[in-house]
Amino acid sequence: MGVVTPVDRDRAPKQDRSRATRQRLLEAAVACLAEHGWAGSTVSVVAERAGVSRGAAQHHFPTREDLFTAAVEYVAEERSLALRDLFPQGAAGDTRAVVAALVDLYTGPLFRAALHLWVAASNEEQLRARVTELEARVGRETHRIAVDLLGADESAPGVRETVQGLLDMARGLGLANLLTDDTARRHRVVHQWAALLDQNLPTQPEPTQPAPTEA
Repeated sequence: MGVVTPVDRDRAPKQDRSRATRQRLLEAAVACLAEHGWAGSTVSVVAERAGVSRGAAQHHFPTREDLFTAAVEYVAEERSLALRDLFPQGAAGDTRAVVAALVDLYTGPLFRAALHLWVAASNEEQLRARVTELEARVGRETHRIAVDLLGADESAPGVRETVQGLLDMARGLGLANLLTDDTARRHRVVHQWAALLDQNLPTQPEPTQPAPTEA
């Protein structure tokens, strides 16, 4: 066995602290962006909220653009994992639960933060390219999750567009929820969309179980 040096023993705790600091900064950045918008979300404000120095923040994220695009990407990935974890055994038989979970992706602080980032990106050339790439990647992942959870058969004509229409609808409900509490109407829309999908969305056939072999 190799000898563990004092440097080796010290390196792991430092790496753990560094990861914890980075995560606090990312979470604080998303919260600030959702609450204060782009103009009110400076690196200093985020660092103060995360309980770290501005220098420590810039060590992890040299520019403001680095910080906020990484923050929205981080939380988007966490929400994608959480969405999959809601249905560990799959959810093809519960369309309404899947539709409701997808809509929830667009009604929380992540969507509010992302919206502020989109508005900022529309006016800032340097930020626009990064946000466009991020949103394309997040959009593809969300689409894959939706297809998997619904058990949709994308080889059938129109299925891809139907799933994308569901996600576009969910985004629209998220926008409506920014100004007023749209919960009651949202529940009715989710119910209707689930019924339409049950009636019209081709799904993958259930895998057949092999016949038992005789001894």
